[in-house]
Amino acid sequence: MSTALAGSPLTGMALDGYAGAFDELMSDASAPASLQSMRRAAFDRFGVLGFPTTKNEDWHFTSVAPIAEQEFTLLAARSGNIRREELERFAFGAHDWHTLVFVNGRYAPELSESATLPTGVTFCDLATAWTESPSVVNHVVNQVGTIASYDAHAFTALNTAFMLDGAVLQIAKDTEVARPIHLLFVTDAVAAKGMMHPRNLIVVGKHSKATIIESYVSTSDAMYLTNAVTEVSLGDGATVQHYKLQREGARAFHVGTIDVRQARDSHYVSFSFATGAALARSNVYSTLDGEGSGATLNGLYMLDGAQHSDHQTQIIHAQPNTFSRELYKAVLDGHSHGVFNGKVYVHPIAQKTDGKQTNKTLLLSPTAQVDTKPQLEIFADDVKCTHGATIGQIDQMALFYLKSRGIDNALARRLLTYAFAADVLETLEVDAVREGLERMTLERFV
Repeated sequence: MSTALAGSPLTGMALDGYAGAFDELMSDASAPASLQSMRRAAFDRFGVLGFPTTKNEDWHFTSVAPIAEQEFTLLAARSGNIRREELERFAFGAHDWHTLVFVNGRYAPELSESATLPTGVTFCDLATAWTESPSVVNHVVNQVGTIASYDAHAFTALNTAFMLDGAVLQIAKDTEVARPIHLLFVTDAVAAKGMMHPRNLIVVGKHSKATIIESYVSTSDAMYLTNAVTEVSLGDGATVQHYKLQREGARAFHVGTIDVRQARDSHYVSFSFATGAALARSNVYSTLDGEGSGATLNGLYMLDGAQHSDHQTQIIHAQPNTFSRELYKAVLDGHSHGVFNGKVYVHPIAQKTDGKQTNKTLLLSPTAQVDTKPQLEIFADDVKCTHGATIGQIDQMALFYLKSRGIDNALARRLLTYAFAADVLETLEVDAVREGLERMTLERFV
């Protein structure tokens, strides 16, 4: 057994399973030494950290025991049996997007449309980029691991140790990508009891604009683990619309981290949508490292049954004259449990910071629960920052009004639920996505 986890908090079958899979991965002689060195350091760090527990402040309301107690098999080889027509329902009816498909964690060129990418956009799958890519992509891929730190984040360490494939996107300076680029990660029944660790790198050049849609979906109800990390680098004056859509299978586990580094006058616009998985965690971190930069983080998650979904955001204002806006909403039914923890950190140098953070939750059931913790840490004195959270149920007066107009109780509740979510959905600028999510919102709690 590998000695990489010596002294680790992990014990028993969990330790043996991860150590065995790691030993097998490290035996790949074709992997470059730099990659193997990074994997080794990350796995050693994961061994020290172990899986987070509820004693960890950032995980206080989320137990990952259902993940830690499972034995997952690393899906290293290409697998799956996805047909192109099966992807239609995940594309929101849009046929003009640049779609790049990954099946069970590995790039599927036969299902992708990389050839349609416009001039100024370079794509390579990570597995190829490590060893066979042109020098320009090799230069970019060297940035993997420079934005998302695994030192304090166990799942990022685990991803870095086991990363095999993912999307490497470079958008050259002064390039405006007219159509969305869709990174579509699909799992099927072959992924049962498997684990996948997609690693994506998106580098956007100076004054460029693009829309990236990152989807995680499933065609089966298999139990599996997706542990994804996406690193995003924005150059001076760049603008990116980044939508992450998590619609994993009902028995799946999903941990996703997006880590963003922003240069001067850049604008990062994030939208996180989550309805899938039995246990899910979504992290969105952005560092405003250039004067005049801004981040807009919006999200909507809808849960029912016994689902648990945890959303963590962190915006670090590291330079003066930066701004941030954040609106997250949740609709919870059944015995579901939602968690929101939003952090805004203002460095002493970050004078003239303008930040606003809001979290709102609608409880449709007396047994649904939410834990929300918006927080500000401000170390500058010339700032304008606000934050707040609200939790409530359907307005009975509004419900009575609709019913008095002849609308039955079920439809009235659906309309009021949609109305609650509508303002955050209206922030989406891609019509097909906005309209598709509006339909899903209306149909979710029939």
